[in-house]
Amino acid sequence: MGKHLVLVGAGHAHLTTISAIRSLVKRGHKVTVIAPSDHHYYSGMAPGMLSGTYRPQEVRFNVHKLATGRGGQFMKGKVAGIEPDQREVILENGQRVPYDVVSFNVGSVIPSGGLDLGGGSVFTVKPIERILEIRTAILDLWDRRDPGAPLELAVVGGGPAGVEMAGALWRLSRDNRIESRVTLLSGGKLLGLFPRRLQAKVHRSLEKRGVQVREGSRAASIETDRVVLEDGSALQTDVTLLATGVMPSRIFVESTLPTGRDGGLLVNNYLHCVEHPQIFGGGDCITIQGENLARAGVYAVRQNPVLLHNLSATLEDKPLQTFDPGSPDFLIILNMGDGTAVFRKGEWIFKGRPAFWIKDFIDRRFMRKFQLSGELAEPLSGEQEEEDTGHSPSI
Repeated sequence: MGKHLVLVGAGHAHLTTISAIRSLVKRGHKVTVIAPSDHHYYSGMAPGMLSGTYRPQEVRFNVHKLATGRGGQFMKGKVAGIEPDQREVILENGQRVPYDVVSFNVGSVIPSGGLDLGGGSVFTVKPIERILEIRTAILDLWDRRDPGAPLELAVVGGGPAGVEMAGALWRLSRDNRIESRVTLLSGGKLLGLFPRRLQAKVHRSLEKRGVQVREGSRAASIETDRVVLEDGSALQTDVTLLATGVMPSRIFVESTLPTGRDGGLLVNNYLHCVEHPQIFGGGDCITIQGENLARAGVYAVRQNPVLLHNLSATLEDKPLQTFDPGSPDFLIILNMGDGTAVFRKGEWIFKGRPAFWIKDFIDRRFMRKFQLSGELAEPLSGEQEEEDTGHSPSI
């Protein structure tokens, strides 16, 4: 007799399983995908979507079509809680969805760290679909701007996301003839966990283009028109992006499931919950017992085949596979926004256009693997195409 598999979230770690729904259904199982929207956006290309290097259609998967086209069910909504004893997930609208096996890939959020966030001019860079909102807000603000008054654009966060967003803001401004000043605020050393050679290359790239990098500038509060720093000084801003790292969704803590220190669902090396073997997870929302892994997309991608195998095996009472995270010295390529990137693999570090070509090739290959529902020909439903706004993407 078939069982019911529920996939909560359609992030990177679930894409292989969603693509394999047809096989699961043929074996008599029911599969339901629950996600907050029809599309899932790929974080690796998000800075390029902000800058206009990529169209939104190039950066997203139609997970609704991907699931239903293979015989699964799709439910648009967010999960607010889990009741493991009843084997139910509870949606924000109160609906209860029963499961035999459930897997979570609900991503992460940008923590505010107690900051008093301002209104409509302050944006977190996650969820990734917010990038479209940021791009539109900046273009609209410039269209209404008095001549001669540059936009003040700030990025709070000195990690890889902050660096890439600062470069994307520079590119967005250049390609759309926006007069702007871009400031990157890093609470400590810029890219402090990375080698000094990489830090130096990023510094030179940004500062050469006029992006101001302010290290040791920790934000105390963020208001609609300024960022107030801990030393009492303030930076006037028109738009502020918050890219201060990520933390898992709170639903596991609030559901009293076992979690790691930062609230990630605590799983073993089979990727299932240490107390409830019918609950699995992958990506940024989990903590693997005994491991101290960075919250990086590479691990979600590596978890894909193991999750598919173990979810199928649990449905059919077969042996599980263990997940090997692999080397923590994984490839990192930072999109600098000017057609170049900074490449780092071990001690090999270089910057230039070839580095961006490598990143672009890897990203597009990943997208082709799961863009199986005509995404590239889709209109931007509910939104205007770039050509209609008078702002065209720069490919």
